[in-house]
Parts: sequence; structure tokens; C-alpha cells
Amino acid sequence: MTKNYYAIIMAGGVGSRFWPVSTQKFPKQFHDMLGTGQSLIQRTFERINELVPTSNILIATNTNYEKLVLQQLPQLGNRQLLLEPVMRNTAPCILYAALKIYNQNPDAVMLVAPSDHWIKDEGEFLRNIKTSFEACSKEDILMTLGIQPDHPNTGYGYIRYERNSTEIKKVTRFTEKPDLETAQQFLESGDYLWNAGIFIWSAKSIIEAFKTYLPEMVDVLDDNNKAYNTDFEDDFIQNNYGKCENISIDFAVMERANNVHVLPVDFGWNDLGTWGSLYGKLKKDEQENAVVGANVIFRDAKGNMIRTQNGKRVVVQGLQDFIVVEKKDVIMICPRKDDQDIKKIMAEARESFGKKYV
Repeated sequence: MTKNYYAIIMAGGVGSRFWPVSTQKFPKQFHDMLGTGQSLIQRTFERINELVPTSNILIATNTNYEKLVLQQLPQLGNRQLLLEPVMRNTAPCILYAALKIYNQNPDAVMLVAPSDHWIKDEGEFLRNIKTSFEACSKEDILMTLGIQPDHPNTGYGYIRYERNSTEIKKVTRFTEKPDLETAQQFLESGDYLWNAGIFIWSAKSIIEAFKTYLPEMVDVLDDNNKAYNTDFEDDFIQNNYGKCENISIDFAVMERANNVHVLPVDFGWNDLGTWGSLYGKLKKDEQENAVVGANVIFRDAKGNMIRTQNGKRVVVQGLQDFIVVEKKDVIMICPRKDDQDIKKIMAEARESFGKKYV
């Protein structure tokens, strides 16, 4: 480990496509979604902690989740939480983190990673991050990790890169979620990677990029080293954060900067964005049924995913390719092929059942 390595784990999302388990009060990153005995944020922290010192890992989250973070990651101090008083997408949060880290260590290089992704080969992931850290320590570049695509997925953004013999490639274009035909063309060309939303850069480089492309946000959050890492930081953020534009780091900086590079990687990645994507990572029986928590008897049933409270006894007969999820007093049953509709289902449940169930 090196004292110049830092990480920001992004943990402010709601994960509405994982309703009814993921709710406003208790989002998916704080749940043991895979039945491993660890929540997603705990697994993410431990993975990164292999490379980045505990004291240099920051959690960016909503003020509502402060207690949840400290309960699940008791090794953290309060100063390691970046509490967003309002949701403003990823750009303000990343600038806040960069300014805070730069105040501590002007030589810092930082990883920005979501709290809720699944990574199969954690050793390969750490080797990729170390490669990126070393590159960003030497050059003024903004880096992202690009996942080698294995099918034409329309749920991810794509990164096009220049073909050359170097390990780290120059990015030529970002494309938002394409239609199926375009995604197929991207896959066949061999010039595109999935955008995993995992970034690496020096604190200095990303601050300079914000000064170039979003100077008004720097004016709002740059305190001239007076508040960050002091008792005044919380008040400063409370008073100023809401003035920031609601914009993603992709739109704010990455799609505009000319020093963006990508490291093509293949460590077994999934963003766990839907119940269907989670089903893809669970162990299955001979009939392709997957279970988390429940004690299930399957009769003439194939391709289902059943998730209940631990030990719940469930009998499933004649069901094929369905998601069945139980949480306390809510049960949701939905065809696997319609898992993208769960966000809409949750909105309807809010109207019909009331806010406390979502």
C-alpha cells in the first residue's frame, strides 16, 4: 500500500430496480444481495482495502445513510464520510472528494468506484487499479476501466478507443446506451468497451479538468483550503452543495476532456443493476433455478429466482423464468424478461400501498 493511494466508494443510490428488497431507507448496497454473508458495500470496501489504506477510503453517500455506513463499516471515522445533503449526480460528489483529498495530500491518486458491483477476479481487478494508479501518478490523464463486452448489451454506455500496442488506450468517443443494432455493430468492430463507471486519476488532474469544463462548480465547492478536513466542512457542504449543477461526471468532464484514457480489463464484472443480472451470478440447480435465503421445493419449475427471508419455506410448481422476491409484508412476482419494469412497479406500489413500502 502507499499513502498516495485513495478511493471514493459511491454509495448514494437507491437501487430502485431491486425493489422490494432495496428501498429508500435501506438501499441495495447495504444488503447481502448474493447470500455471501456480506453486503455489497462491505465486499467493495474489503476488495479496495487490499490496495488502499483504510484511512484513505472515503464513502460518498446521502446524509440519510450515515448510520447505515458506520454500522456496516465501523472501521471508518466520521471524517471519511462525504455526506451529500441533496442528490446532485456524480460530478459534484467527485469534485468534493477531490478537493478534500487534495487538501490532505497534493500527490494523491484516487479511485472512484460504485459500491454495488460484482467482481469475480478480485486479484485481476487490483492489478488493473495498480496499473492505473501508477500511470496517473506520472501523467496528467483521466482514466477509466473498460470492460471487454461479450454480448450486445443495451443497458451500458460504450467507450471507443484507439488501437495501438500500449496497454492503456486513448479514448476517442463515449456513447450512451445504444439500441440493439448499434450495440451489435460495436461488438463486431472490436473497438468498443463497456463503461463500468470506475475511474482513476490524480486529485490534481481531475480538479484541473473541472476548472476547465465546469469552473462554476469549482467556484461553489473550492473553499481555498479553509473548511475541508476541519470541523467546518459539514457546514460548508450543507450551505453550498445544493448550489451545484445536477450532472454526471461523464457529461461534465469525461465526454469533453481530451486527455481521457482507458484500460481494457476482463475481471468478471457485473453492475448488478437488476434482479435479472443478479440471477446471472447466482448458483443454480439442474433446472436453472436460483435461491437466496429461502428453503425451496421446485416442482416442474425452471429458470426461476426465489429470494426470501432466511429459512422461509417455499413451494414452487409450474413456474418458468420468474422472479419471486419476498420482504417482510411485500411479495413481488415478475417475469425475468420484464425486470427492467420493476422501477415502474415500485412507483405504482408507492401510489397504492404507501411510501413506507418503498
